[in-house]
Amino acid sequence: MTGHLSNVVVALLIAGYLGDDVPGTRTPMAHLVLAGFAAYLLFQVGLVNLPQMLVTEREEGALLRLRATPDGIPAYLVAKGLLVVVTAAGSLVLLLGAGALLADGPLPQGPAGWLTLLWVTTLGLLAVVPLGAAIGAVLPNPREALALIMLPTMGLLVTSGTVFPITSLPVPVQQVASVFPLKWMAQGLRAALLPDAARAAEPAGAWELPLVALVLTAWAVLGFLLAVPLLRRAARRESGSRLGARHRRAAQSGALPT
Repeated sequence: MTGHLSNVVVALLIAGYLGDDVPGTRTPMAHLVLAGFAAYLLFQVGLVNLPQMLVTEREEGALLRLRATPDGIPAYLVAKGLLVVVTAAGSLVLLLGAGALLADGPLPQGPAGWLTLLWVTTLGLLAVVPLGAAIGAVLPNPREALALIMLPTMGLLVTSGTVFPITSLPVPVQQVASVFPLKWMAQGLRAALLPDAARAAEPAGAWELPLVALVLTAWAVLGFLLAVPLLRRAARRESGSRLGARHRRAAQSGALPT
């Protein structure tokens, strides 16, 4: 929770510091940053927090204990899904509410804006949560998980148009960022939160909402196709001997008390 609150504070500080408009528009740069950080918060819940939770609980033996509990694994997955939804929705509400109160931040205008915010948030979570579960199923341990996830995540934060207009980046960088869901999540949330005049700062000069929906849906399908077999494989491979061996290695390395 401290990490989520820190991200909200950082976004508000950056938005409060910026005073210029988005180049070529009369939209405040602070509004673009808040919309971008809203997308990043959703992205972080699925691609950073969820894999770390899965790896940590696997290493602690929680998944092994749940295998011996009737309906333990399905209940665990439902609970993790609810946790992700509540965390993402709470972070989004906190960011947009605090931004509107403290930094004159953007809010959806009219029913169409709220509807766009709803479906982009839903599709965005569907695009990243299964992928995060698949990553969590294959990462070796919590310490390596953080190191392996954070570097590419921070790279996408910089290159996906979340903290400054993506059109200010070289075209090859824009093309690479367009492969990943964060760019489209940010673009969809800008469509929900910013006025239509802000479309001038988009690479195509339009929100491209059908393409946003298509790309996020494709990532959601890919994530589910990867997550289901990888999670099953991880659950099948868990055993008391493997858990004990991991604990012995962690104790020898100083990560756990001997």
